Formats: sequence, structure tokens, C-alpha cells
Amino acid sequence: MVGTNAARMALGLGADVIVLDRAVARLVELDSLYGPRLKTVFATVEAIERHLADADLVVGAVLVPGAAAPRLVRRSQLGGMRPGSVLVDVAIDQGGCFETSRPTTHAEPTYLVDGIVHYCVANMPGGVARTSTLALTNATLPFILALADKGWHRAALDDRHLAAGVNIHAGRITHPAVADALGRPFTPALQ
Repeated sequence: MVGTNAARMALGLGADVIVLDRAVARLVELDSLYGPRLKTVFATVEAIERHLADADLVVGAVLVPGAAAPRLVRRSQLGGMRPGSVLVDVAIDQGGCFETSRPTTHAEPTYLVDGIVHYCVANMPGGVARTSTLALTNATLPFILALADKGWHRAALDDRHLAAGVNIHAGRITHPAVADALGRPFTPALQ
């Protein structure tokens, strides 16, 4: 959603926008939504490197639920970018998707690496607290109501999205990516 909204905003400003993703279905969906105004590209190492060279702004909006973000841009690739280009790492809360990312704050949001501006503010929604609270409430209220009405087990059985959000139950790690990231055993929550 972050990447889609960033693309929508940039298109509205008249920017030439390219979205790289590994989810072919999502690329097809974006093609149908935005037509030729938006270019979509299947994400490979070569495609990322090729498009970095022409980018003024790169928004890293990678999310692997429960796991650290993969490092998609290496420091060695920064040399192929124009000085003054900007990397925005929205995945910083999951470790960041650029090798040169490190968490920053709203008070000191940017730093330079090899002439490339990095914006890696942890908890970016905190900058718009009211708006982000309303959005989070709207997104989570249906899950909260289901949990209150059905209890966690029945609610998780009825909703695969809620079930996918269960990370720990009864002292056991119940999310495969979390277990893998921590090197701990995985135990399915719903048996």
C-alpha cells in the first residue's frame, strides 16, 4: 500500500514513475489502474540496478511480514546514481531495504552516503499522528471486533488474514518468518 500511494502521489505531481515488484498479479493490477502513465517492471537485481541510475527518488516499500526486509540496494550501486538523488526507506522499521540505511528521527531525518540523500525515519506515521491513528483504527477495528465476538481461535480460523498475524501463542512462535528470523522453532498456532 505504501508503494502504491507513493506512486499515486508522484503521478499526481507529473513524475515519470516506475514500480518494481516481484508480484506479477500486483503489477497487472497497477497496469489496469493507471495504464500507460505508470510503468511496471518485474523486480530483478538487474532491473533494480538499471532503474536506480535514472532515479531522482527511490521509495523502498518492501515488507516481508514478520521478517527483516531484504537488502535490495547495495552501497556499491549508489555510485551509479546521480548525486543528490534520494532514497526513502519505508522498510526501516524492519531493518531497511537499502544496505546503507540506518534509522533516523523526525528531528534529524536525513543523512548522505556517497552523495545520495537517505531518509530513513523510523515510525514515519508518527509524523502525522492523527491521520495515521485514524487509518490504523479503520484497518484494525474489524479484527478487534472479531476477536471480541469470537475469541482468538475461532476468529483466526474464520479469517486467514487474522491467522497470518498471530506471531506467538502459549509461549511458542507461531509465525514461520519470525521463527526463521530468530532461529527458533516454529509451531503452527491453529492445529
